Amino acid sequence: MANRDFNKWLSGFRDSIADYGYYIDFKKVHQNVDSIKVELNILNSLIGSKNIETDFENLTKRYPEVLKCIPLLLAVRGNEIYCQDENGGYLFQFDFEKYPPHSHANYEKYKHFMRQTGLFDLLENHIVNNLIDYTTGVETGMDSNGRKNRGGHLMEDLVENFIKNAGFVKDKTYFKEFCIHQITEKWGINLSAISNNGKMEKRFDFVVKTPTMIYGIETNFYGSGGSKLNETARSYKTLALETDTIDGFTFVWFTDGKGWTSAKNNLEETFDAMEHIYSIKDLEDGIITEVFR
Repeated sequence: MANRDFNKWLSGFRDSIADYGYYIDFKKVHQNVDSIKVELNILNSLIGSKNIETDFENLTKRYPEVLKCIPLLLAVRGNEIYCQDENGGYLFQFDFEKYPPHSHANYEKYKHFMRQTGLFDLLENHIVNNLIDYTTGVETGMDSNGRKNRGGHLMEDLVENFIKNAGFVKDKTYFKEFCIHQITEKWGINLSAISNNGKMEKRFDFVVKTPTMIYGIETNFYGSGGSKLNETARSYKTLALETDTIDGFTFVWFTDGKGWTSAKNNLEETFDAMEHIYSIKDLEDGIITEVFR
């Protein structure tokens, strides 16, 4: 694909590759809520309480397991929460997995926590009607934070589908998340040029093996800009130049996303220096069968 026009190539980059499952993993949300549904139903008895501190203490003495729900009500993943006192001096550690609080002082500490964080207000003033519905909303919001991770996998999944459709077979002619030492052990190729003489481990998203060549593949998609893009372009340019010195090994980079417009100059430098850099449109135009021979 000699003499490609960079600006024309870049103009074909996409705004998004999000699929329907990208936004919220509702199966995971419901599983997380179901795992504490009984305890949440018990805590529901505190909604509208006229004497919430006493009711909370009595409830946690009888059903201490309800304490494990508290962090999630604050959108915290985990069992330990740390809070400084009002004067910034003493750091309180609240462990909601080691229950019951055991002593009157501990019950007072946990009641103080509930009051100061606003959870008592949430319950006693009937701001919510049902903690299961409330927690489902919290879980949904927290799961949306996973979009970045899911977005990274979307490009991997897309490229893998094209690799499969080209006739390559997983763990036979293509391998997912394969490291330099695994490539060396499997095919006996010397990759010291890209491993700093064995001191650095590098993992490729995919490795494709044909009768005449080993292809190390990286994939990514950037829907928005950022400093990481410049770093990625520079590092992959270096990697491409290093692999050019290795017989029997070729580095291939599949990337896309409108985020690259903010790092256009660095990407163009890499584009000019690197033979095998391709977009989603290139994949759709059959670049897999053209390159992987």
